[in-house]
Amino acid sequence: MTSSTLSRVRLGLWAAVIVAALAATVAFFGGYVKPSSQVADRNIGGGTYSLVDQRGNPVDQTMLVGQPSLMFFGFTHCPIVCPTTMVEMAGWFEELGAEAGPLNAYFVTVDPARDTPEMLNDYVSWVSDRITAVTGKPEEIDKIIKAWGVVAEKVDGEGGEYDVNHTASVFLINARGEFEGTISYGETQDMAVAKIRKLLQKA
Repeated sequence: MTSSTLSRVRLGLWAAVIVAALAATVAFFGGYVKPSSQVADRNIGGGTYSLVDQRGNPVDQTMLVGQPSLMFFGFTHCPIVCPTTMVEMAGWFEELGAEAGPLNAYFVTVDPARDTPEMLNDYVSWVSDRITAVTGKPEEIDKIIKAWGVVAEKVDGEGGEYDVNHTASVFLINARGEFEGTISYGETQDMAVAKIRKLLQKA
């Protein structure tokens, strides 16, 4: 099976998951929070923090410096917003093709208690090999959440379960690690790709 065929299969599987989730829930916008009007810290890399990727490798604010990046904050137990955004992100890479060569993409968990590197590796590997998942100690995750002005609010459920309402936009970050804008949840692929192309032109 070619890599292109495998990519389409993965996207198809994720699309099926999303359709099933949509059919199973009335609260389509559960967990959706509009982005803050301002990013709290627009310094290079958005502050200082010490995290790990899905392979356990250490990462910090320098991950956002040197190449343009997409960054999304979410969690693996998210029913709709996160899997939808992951599939859309993979679609953006697919459409951009070679244009997306210098572009990095990050999925930063807002639920480090449950999102271990192993769980995140399984989660993102189904979607695309272009997306790096990031987790870490709760206090370090809190640093990056606050630095980028992200909302992440735990909502207790039944039987000890919980959800996390969180900012649903994808952050656009230039090669200097500076905030350039967002791709809103539900934005069309054409609009999203146009924004990414504009970001790449600044690289």
